[in-house]
Amino acid sequence: MRSTRATSAVERLNSRSDGPRYSMVRTADELFYLVQSGGASPAVKLCDPMTLDEFAAFVNAYGPQKPRRISKLDVAFEKQLGARNATPKRSEDND
Repeated sequence: MRSTRATSAVERLNSRSDGPRYSMVRTADELFYLVQSGGASPAVKLCDPMTLDEFAAFVNAYGPQKPRRISKLDVAFEKQLGARNATPKRSEDND
C-alpha cells in the first residue's frame, strides 16, 4: 500500500500535537485528506483531497512543529561562519 508515507506523516502530527487527534481519509481516486476527530461530534475535514506527495507535505507543515535541536558544536560552527562572513576579503594587486 502506497499510503504508508501519508500514515507516517499523520502519526508524526499526532505526536506533535497535544490536543486534537488527526486521521487521514483515502478516497477511491487515491486522494487523501486530513480530518480532525471531535470525539462524540463528527470529524472536521481540514483540507481538500490531494495526491500523496501534496498530502504528506501538507501534514508535515500543519500544526505545531518540533523545535530543531541545536548542539553546542552547531552554535560554535554558526558563530565561526558568521565571523568568517563578516571579515572583508583582501585583494592583492600584482601591478
